[in-house]
Amino acid sequence: MLSKGTPMRLMVRCTTLVVSLFFCAGPGLAFAAEPGDALSIKLPVEKYQLKNGLTVLLLEDHTVPMISYHTWYKVGSRDEKEGITGSAHMLEHMMFQGAKKYGGKDFHRLMQENGIEWNAFTTYDYTGFYMNLPSDKIDLVMDVEVDRMSSLAIDEKNLTSEREVVKEERRWRVDNNPTGLLFELTMSTVFRKSPYHWPVIGWMKDIAKYDPKTLRHFYETYYVPNNAVLVIAGDFDTGKIKKQIESVYGVLPFREVPPRVNAAEPPQTVQYNAKLRKDVQSTSFNVAYQGVPEGHEDMYALDLAATALGVGSSSRLNRRLVYQKEIATGASAMNFGMQNAGLFGVSVTMKPGLPMNDALDIVYNEVYKLRQKPLSEEELKKARTIKMKSFVDGLRTIDAKAQALAATEIITGSYENLLRDLPKYEKVTAADVQRVANKYLNQTQRSIVVLEPRGGQP
Repeated sequence: MLSKGTPMRLMVRCTTLVVSLFFCAGPGLAFAAEPGDALSIKLPVEKYQLKNGLTVLLLEDHTVPMISYHTWYKVGSRDEKEGITGSAHMLEHMMFQGAKKYGGKDFHRLMQENGIEWNAFTTYDYTGFYMNLPSDKIDLVMDVEVDRMSSLAIDEKNLTSEREVVKEERRWRVDNNPTGLLFELTMSTVFRKSPYHWPVIGWMKDIAKYDPKTLRHFYETYYVPNNAVLVIAGDFDTGKIKKQIESVYGVLPFREVPPRVNAAEPPQTVQYNAKLRKDVQSTSFNVAYQGVPEGHEDMYALDLAATALGVGSSSRLNRRLVYQKEIATGASAMNFGMQNAGLFGVSVTMKPGLPMNDALDIVYNEVYKLRQKPLSEEELKKARTIKMKSFVDGLRTIDAKAQALAATEIITGSYENLLRDLPKYEKVTAADVQRVANKYLNQTQRSIVVLEPRGGQP
C-alpha cells in the first residue's frame, strides 16, 4: 500500500453535516453552523512573534491538567542535497543526546521521573519535537527546550551510536519493509528533479558517513528561533505563559536563514515506469500522478476523488478488485500534499501468484471513469462524510490539535487555514472532481511502480 512516509498529514480534510460532532470532537474544539451556512471550526488560538522571530501559538484549555508542548523547525529532507541525505532526520536523533545544561542521560532521566512523554519526527518539509506533560512541569520543559535550541552537543561518540540506530531504523522501515520499499521507489520515480526525490531517512550510503561537522552546520543554520514555531496547548494561563516565553526564549539571537530551494517538480509529459524485485509473496503496484501542494485550490476536489476511488471497503477499487474479481487483497488511494508539490496515488496488492495486468486495467478504467462522468450526489456526499470523520478523529486530543496547528502554520503560512478547510470541502461539486481528474490524472502524467517477487510472476 502507498505510505505517506510521514507521521501525519494536515488533519483537516472533510466536510458534511454537523451530525454528532459535539459528542466526539474532544476538548477545546467548537463547530458552528447556522441553517444554510457553511460549517466552520473555532479554536481560541493566540498567535504572536517575539522580536527574535520565534512564532508562538497558544491554545489555552483547562479540560485536563496536561500540556502539549511542540517545537517545530522549518527544515526537512528537502533542505538537503545528494551526499548528505537524511541529515535532518539524523539531527532529530541527536537532539535527544543532550545539550549544555541537560546531558543525554539527564534528559532521559528527567523526562521519565516527571511523567513526560516525548518524541519527534522528520518529514520532507519540517522537523517536529513534542512533549506531553503534567501542567505543573512547564517550567522544566521550557528550560530543556531552550537548552536544546541554543547549545546542542554534537560529538563523534554520540553520533557513532545514533548512526547505528538510524541504520537499523532504515532497515526496519524501508529495506526489510515492502510498503516502505514501494513508497520510496514511487517518490524517486515521480520526483526526479525535486529534493522530494530522496527519502526522509536518507540513503544508506549517506547514513554511513554522517559527520559532526555536517550536522553542526544543519543545527546552526536551521535550529534558530526565527526558523521555529512553538505551539503550547492545554492547561496554562495565557498571560502568565507569554511573560515566561519572553523571558526564556527572548534572549536567543535572531540569525539569518538561507532561502529554501523551491522543491516543485517540472511537469511530467510522459509515463514513467519502475520495477523492483524482492523476496515478497505477491506483487504490489502503485499508479501515481503529480498532484498539488498542500492548500492548493484543487486539493479539496482531489481529496474527494481519492476517497471515492480507494478509501474504505466500499470504494470503487475495493469493490471491483477485492470483492468482485477477488484478485487483490487490498486497494487504496490517497492525495498527499507537501509544501511545494503533491502526489495522487493508487496502490494495489495482488493475491499471491496472480499477475497484475487485470488489476492494472481496472485501475486505468476507474480513473478514466472519474474523468468521463461526474460522481453521483450520493457518492460525493459519502466522500465528504468519510473526510469529516477523518478530520474529527484527527483533532480529538490536545496533542493532535497542537500538531495540526504547527503543521498548518509551517506548510501554509498560517494556522488559520486549519479553520477554513471545511467550507472549501462543502463547495466541491461533482463537476470539480471531474475537472481535477481530467487535469491531473492522465496517461502522460502517471507513473507505474511495481514491486514483484524475485523471479517474476507466472
